[in-house]
Amino acid sequence: MIKTSKKTENCINMILITFGIVWITPICFVLFNLFKTKQEYNLGSLWELPESFNMEIISINFRNLIANKLFLSFGSTFLYCSVAAVAGVFIALLAGYGLTHTNIRHKNFWFMLIYSGTIFPFETYLIPVYKAYYKLGLYNTRTGMMLFFTALCIPFAMFVFRNFFLGVDNEICEAAKIDGANSWQTLMKIMFPMAKAPLAIVLLQQFTACWNNLMFGLTFTKSANIRPVMASLSLLGDANVPQLFLACIFVSLPAIILFFLLRDQIVVGYAYTVK
Repeated sequence: MIKTSKKTENCINMILITFGIVWITPICFVLFNLFKTKQEYNLGSLWELPESFNMEIISINFRNLIANKLFLSFGSTFLYCSVAAVAGVFIALLAGYGLTHTNIRHKNFWFMLIYSGTIFPFETYLIPVYKAYYKLGLYNTRTGMMLFFTALCIPFAMFVFRNFFLGVDNEICEAAKIDGANSWQTLMKIMFPMAKAPLAIVLLQQFTACWNNLMFGLTFTKSANIRPVMASLSLLGDANVPQLFLACIFVSLPAIILFFLLRDQIVVGYAYTVK
């Protein structure tokens, strides 16, 4: 471990504190303005404290969000992201293991074929996928959104798992085969427990990426109960900014909760990648 002087450590701490303040400041700004009415926000200063911390204002804005069917989009998006992240990461886990510790021929070709999904900008997929979805009856359906988000999760997750499994000694797999384990048993009983840290990082990253996606939700859906939450949020407009702030906080909760649930494994995963 590299030792640092007390002066260097203090400088690093000051830099981290500064970044922390910069990161927290917009959150404080949003929280203060939740208690403002539409008129108070429009006529007052951005950093001016509300006249009163009245929970009734938040309650009214919350009911307006329900009337705007934001919660329908919230539930649909949670379904899309949960299924896509779990299914996509699991398929990527299988691909990463298969491309490193099995006897598949032309492994580099299959790796490049799968990973090529991240080479081109996602905007290039809009028109072809839209036409295909419209012809197949998948446009404006939950099934279509889950399939698309799952496909988006696979390439990057496969890349992470492949790199992780390349660092695992092949003698471990050979020892498992000698003990009578097949490839599936080796993956689930040996490799999977070893890959919990990168699994947590990839799961959080892919869930968040799907959750925050706006472009595809606007393109492939039109109904309020099918539309992803970010697309619904963009359609609220800026007529009532405090209500929009409340919606932003609400739709941020799933990613924050998932981060705290996986934080231990994420810390281990980042520590592993730094070594």
